[in-house]
Amino acid sequence: MANINELKGNWNETKGKLKQKFAMLTDDDLLLVEGKHDELMGRLQKKMGKTKEEVQKIIADL
Repeated sequence: MANINELKGNWNETKGKLKQKFAMLTDDDLLLVEGKHDELMGRLQKKMGKTKEEVQKIIADL
């Protein structure tokens, strides 16, 4: 992910936006960011029914 540092820096704001846009995401889903980027991306892909690239674009566009 090109802007992983940006994502980590603004994680609380990004978490809120993801939860607003995709109500099926829970706090537990989004707690995986610390050191578990690949696991988080996999969980988001599965929950959202999107490819890794689609999830990365959604996050980048927030």
